[in-house]
Amino acid sequence: MRLFRPPRRPAVLAWGLAAGFAALYACVAVNRYRRGLSKAYDLGIFEQAVRAYAHGQAPIVPLKGPGYHLLGDHFHPLIAVLAPVYRLFPGAVTLLVAQALLMALAVVPLTRWAYETGGPRVALVIGCVTGASWGIVRAVCDDFHEIAFAVPLLAFAATALGRRRHLAAALWSLPLLLVKEDLGLTVAAFGVLIAWQARRDRRGPLPGLVLAGVGVAATVLTVTVVLPSFNPHGGFDYWQQLGSGGQPSPWSLAARVGWPPIKWLLLFLLAATAGFLGLRSPLVLLCAPTLGWRLLSANPHYWGVSYHYSAVLMPLVIAALVDALTRTDPRRARRALAVSALVAAVTVPVYPLHEVVMPEAWRTSPRLVHTRALLGSIPDGATVAASNRLAAQLTGRATVTLVCREPTGPGPEWVVVDRTDPSVQSPCATADTARMLVEYERRGYRRVVDQDSLVLLQRP
Repeated sequence: MRLFRPPRRPAVLAWGLAAGFAALYACVAVNRYRRGLSKAYDLGIFEQAVRAYAHGQAPIVPLKGPGYHLLGDHFHPLIAVLAPVYRLFPGAVTLLVAQALLMALAVVPLTRWAYETGGPRVALVIGCVTGASWGIVRAVCDDFHEIAFAVPLLAFAATALGRRRHLAAALWSLPLLLVKEDLGLTVAAFGVLIAWQARRDRRGPLPGLVLAGVGVAATVLTVTVVLPSFNPHGGFDYWQQLGSGGQPSPWSLAARVGWPPIKWLLLFLLAATAGFLGLRSPLVLLCAPTLGWRLLSANPHYWGVSYHYSAVLMPLVIAALVDALTRTDPRRARRALAVSALVAAVTVPVYPLHEVVMPEAWRTSPRLVHTRALLGSIPDGATVAASNRLAAQLTGRATVTLVCREPTGPGPEWVVVDRTDPSVQSPCATADTARMLVEYERRGYRRVVDQDSLVLLQRP
């Protein structure tokens, strides 16, 4: 007797899995926020931007600096669509729940395509692999980021491309231009593959080539014109992360792609998530633009399997797997699905999704109670300089800056610091935080609380 039989209707299976993963994502993300594990970089930054949009204002983000316009950092105007919901339900939890829903939505097109390809069992595996994929889980449980919009768009676009529905693929990919500046190159990759498929099908490649040109032009325009026009320094802040200076040679670029070995782990996990079989699909080439800038970058955060940077790759490698399943024998298909499912199962204990069944993750410690009471003593609408994690708890009801930044004007009304905040390097080094605490007290700020590594100062 079978213990579980997948639903015979693909829509029921796809939307059921998506709803289940959305609930899991939201539980873990909101609980991490409740426990004070969220950070100003990046949840606080995006909340300040969406809060400004919700009140009809430009996305000025004090956490990035005085008068800092966030469209001078990255080009992500699509996050403004969250403004009406935030206006109704103000607070960081709104962003976390919205991200959970958006990320889980990627399960739907891939599951339905897998159902058409291999039936309900294959669809069940693909849906679970997508929802539990390490890149998505890591991103959805780690604050909020603009790529929450990219994940479902990429899933729908890649599925349409795999089904050779070129117009649908183009229409699903175009909104990526409003998610982040580098995704224009991914749109261009969609255009190239559409043109290639059209030529093989003896159709005109021109629409695909036009889409490719639009993607490249959009990236060039945003990086060279739009972002510098909003940036306080008049440039694109991330050029320096694409290299270490000087004119790189082809050999140095090749060496940079494969070194240090943490990059091998990234590539291996991506290939394994695709069951290795997905490497035979042309859809895997859609990963090239994102992998290109990540592997060539001088920023070590981009090289590995932490943070949120791999979320946009998950729907692409899984779409490549589904596409490859349509052109292989059943034995290889089962092996590939088993490898992909094994990767998802092995990585679940490593990434935060497992916290949903950990009793200690749901406890409220005495220190957490004390922290809440401390933050509750700061009135709504106040100006506050805070350490990284405490700042994320205040951005919904106060004007918040980072404590390690030099104050402007008379300074904030309140200063609140958690000396145990692990953000010892970025965005606030421990030494800078300690120095500013001394500076604030030198200016006459009164120490209201100094207990359990929590410090609260008030401006006289």
